[in-house]
Amino acid sequence: MSARQPRFNQHLLIDTTPLPDSIPKVQEVGSSSAPLLSASFFIGARCKAYNDDFMQCKTEANGKGEMDCLREGRKVTRCAGSVLDDINKSCLDEFRKHWECLDNNNQQLWQCRRWERPLNNCVFEKLNLEKKIPGVPENETPVHLRKRQIFAHSVITQ
Repeated sequence: MSARQPRFNQHLLIDTTPLPDSIPKVQEVGSSSAPLLSASFFIGARCKAYNDDFMQCKTEANGKGEMDCLREGRKVTRCAGSVLDDINKSCLDEFRKHWECLDNNNQQLWQCRRWERPLNNCVFEKLNLEKKIPGVPENETPVHLRKRQIFAHSVITQ
């Protein structure tokens, strides 16, 4: 056995160094994973250009672009926050039902199609954002538009 005694550090480390003024200030989204998952396709639809800029910056920096890509990352965060605000203002009831279902069903989208359809319709009608799943073949019905979800617990209520 080793003669050295173990040392544990239980202190919380907080970096208080302010960010440079060149990086725009942005408020954090402040949401848990269920609402973010519920709104993720709408965030992707509206914020695609910002996401692409951020990912291009990260790719060009070869994994060392933490400070270089903060400006683009802040734009993505600001855009995602605006989508969540708009959904909360326009479709709060549908949005809440869907993300609470996700929260109660281990984030499994296929368990919550019953609540997803009204949310998709509301967001499309009021915000003109449409859910599109990347990589779906053109001749195939996307999974969220299928009439019957064969793996869901509540097949009858869909």
